Amino acid sequence: MSQQTQHARAGSDTVHGGVIFAAVLMIVAGVLAILQGIGAIAEDDVYARIGDYVFEFDLTGWGWIHLILGILVLLTGFALLSGQGWSFIAGIIFAGLSIIANFMWLPYTPVWSIILIAIAIFVIWALCVYRPVNRR
Repeated sequence: MSQQTQHARAGSDTVHGGVIFAAVLMIVAGVLAILQGIGAIAEDDVYARIGDYVFEFDLTGWGWIHLILGILVLLTGFALLSGQGWSFIAGIIFAGLSIIANFMWLPYTPVWSIILIAIAIFVIWALCVYRPVNRR
């Protein structure tokens, strides 16, 4: 086996490990989004004080969005682990939607949202750079 072939195989193993890690992160992020959605649906009123005024926000709609998106991300993570071809595109799409949803969620839980955005960015990167090696 030539040195170039060994290097290509080692690089693909690293990227393949990144895809497996991305799938596990999608499963974890999906569970966390489901819990986040359930929490927003159950305790749906948030109060914010700005100056002398107090504002009340109802988070029920956002809770349902996070719940549904979390279920989709979770199922796509399991599909990635099982090697389903469609799950790569679905994973990129759902991770992108997760970034948007968590960006809109920033005022309510900023640190939590930034962590989930970072996870989704890694997932998108891992799924975009993966190229299966033709094994003859």
